[in-house]
Amino acid sequence: MVGEVSEHPVKAYVLAIVKRGTEHEIAKRIRKLEDVAEVLIVYGMWDIVIRIETENLGKIDKIITDIRKLPEIEQTNTLIGA
Repeated sequence: MVGEVSEHPVKAYVLAIVKRGTEHEIAKRIRKLEDVAEVLIVYGMWDIVIRIETENLGKIDKIITDIRKLPEIEQTNTLIGA
């Protein structure tokens, strides 16, 4: 259930496309967000891969919403694992 605390962390991977040339700046800003475990700059279809680990889906939703509000983020795709 959304908002429910889990025994195990909920993990999400956010694949992001950003405006050209902003990869390093955006990665640095995203690394500062609470519960962001890892941010990688990658090559290919996606520019950045973000790993989030937190207690529940509600917190994941808030973090992803905050990431999507960044003006340099053009597109995201989220993968959630249990």
